[in-house]
Amino acid sequence: QVQLVESGGGLVQAGGSLRLSCAASGGTFTSYAMGWFRQAPGKEREVVAAISWRGVNTLYADSVEGRFTISRDNAKNTVYLQMNSLKPEDTAVYYCAAVRSYGIRRNDNEYDYWGQGIQVTVSS
Repeated sequence: QVQLVESGGGLVQAGGSLRLSCAASGGTFTSYAMGWFRQAPGKEREVVAAISWRGVNTLYADSVEGRFTISRDNAKNTVYLQMNSLKPEDTAVYYCAAVRSYGIRRNDNEYDYWGQGIQVTVSS
């Protein structure tokens, strides 16, 4: 059983930056591809970014491409989401997720484990 704990969320002004972290425990971290998802009020959960087990392959939602960067440190069992040039429409609860796979997964129904979520609010 893998446990995921997100940190680093909060309130930031438009144009600012935040870095989310997700610490994993209870499993072999390198056996899992990782993803960040978000859900805004009244909207469906959507993928933000995902990364393969070694960090070689990544994918991004079109809405965050060029502004967000996903990375992982397998020695620390942690995945990160660096968010720059934040916009009010980035406001959402952000979730870290893990799937037992070496390759990237885009769909939330493919993921096995989820963090509790963390709020990111971007003010205009």
